[in-house]
Amino acid sequence: MKKVLIANRGEIARRVIRTLKAMDIKSVAVYSDADRNAPHVLEADEAVYLGGSPAAESYLKMDLIIDYCKKLGVDGVHPGYGFLSENAEFARKLKANGITLIGPSPESMEIMGDKLSAKQAVKGYGVPLVPGVDEAITDVEKAIKIANEIGYPILIKASAGGGGKGMRLVERSEDFKEQMRLAQSEARSSFGNDAVFIEKFVTKPRHIEIQVFADRSGNAVYLFERECSVQRRYQKVIEEAPSAILTPELRKKMGEAAVAVCKACNYEGAGTVEFMLDGNMDFFFLEMNTRLQVEHPVTEEITGLDLVEWQIRVARGENLPLNQEELKINGHAIEIRVYAEDTLNGFTPDIGNLKRYRVPSGRAVRVDDAFVEGMDIPIFYDPMIAKLCVWGKDRKSAISRAIKAIDEYQISGVKTSLDFGKFVLKHDAFRSGDFDTNFVKNYFSDPKVVNTAMEDEKDALQYGIDQIWEGVLKQHEKEFRSRNIESSWVKA
Repeated sequence: MKKVLIANRGEIARRVIRTLKAMDIKSVAVYSDADRNAPHVLEADEAVYLGGSPAAESYLKMDLIIDYCKKLGVDGVHPGYGFLSENAEFARKLKANGITLIGPSPESMEIMGDKLSAKQAVKGYGVPLVPGVDEAITDVEKAIKIANEIGYPILIKASAGGGGKGMRLVERSEDFKEQMRLAQSEARSSFGNDAVFIEKFVTKPRHIEIQVFADRSGNAVYLFERECSVQRRYQKVIEEAPSAILTPELRKKMGEAAVAVCKACNYEGAGTVEFMLDGNMDFFFLEMNTRLQVEHPVTEEITGLDLVEWQIRVARGENLPLNQEELKINGHAIEIRVYAEDTLNGFTPDIGNLKRYRVPSGRAVRVDDAFVEGMDIPIFYDPMIAKLCVWGKDRKSAISRAIKAIDEYQISGVKTSLDFGKFVLKHDAFRSGDFDTNFVKNYFSDPKVVNTAMEDEKDALQYGIDQIWEGVLKQHEKEFRSRNIESSWVKA
């Protein structure tokens, strides 16, 4: 594999390019109108134009991407995440044209891309499933009967897709019809498929996912877990590895279940098996993401591995570099997704210009981003500016380092989720490890409480600045006086 095209944009494109350079593999970037001068375009060895800013006019144009691959002599395509990364049709077209997808087979994608077929596939491998139905439901009256049997609260979930789309929580029987109609409508518009299914809603649920890798020789390993329970709108905001509550025994049990999921679909490459953990520490299979995850850096930080390099090696037909016994956890890592959004206004996107953009640095601080100062954040894509990831020898030191790194971040021109990240990291529930996917609902839904907490933080910071200035003014008082310099000018 001498040349790889990255069929993506932003920070994941830059992330893949870094590994390609380290492996002495040529890189080809793709870009839309909005990304014409983006960092990933400038950093690649070659770059080709796909079209207009909307993804449908650029990053989703399969045939055009494949044409460029053939013209430029591309051996492999890394799809990143999102866009075409879990598109079985794209995988088949690449294969038909003799181009290697750095990812799983289209058959594996299809099995795991549909939540119902995924449940059917893993059922015979002893993987625990959430109580519910594992077939599509369209008859509302039949669905109500099933929901009554399972017991409320229940979740109505779209069979295809993810990201919280087509998902509805129903707590009362009288709300069921309307919520099912809304779930089907959203699923139809988002995925072109209105199939839904029903499962029991787990109280105090934690979202724990296992990073897995498999090769063509049938070897499969798990690279431990990531805790992804701090979410808004069913989308992750803060991730950490390892989880604060998993015992070595439970970690092994969940890891082996995740490897069984790989076996169930003859998997190859990097994947993530997502589980729900309930208040009794029982876990249930949710789904498998057949790609690299946004939050893969925390796994890299605790294992010392380059997961993109592993992906490329497996795609070249090599066996996994390490076996299960050789994999170890070292320390603790936390990732904060830095979104351009107004967290105090329902986490709504806040698109604009990065008038000032300075990132933290230092030992064990990693920033994967896609922007430089002065750039506009385009409205056409996910509003994530960067991923701030830190490592510590233990969870306590990782939290302290993450707070310090947030304080060092400088962004103006748009509102960001950094304040929210700091709010979470300093919250007693997070620090104790006693939290679940309802963190935002339980602790961040009252604007008065949140504003007070954030104002206290700002007041404390201003007090610290004032104290520093008083010391500076006192130390240089004679010098300022001799030069007729007003202290207020110096402070300004």
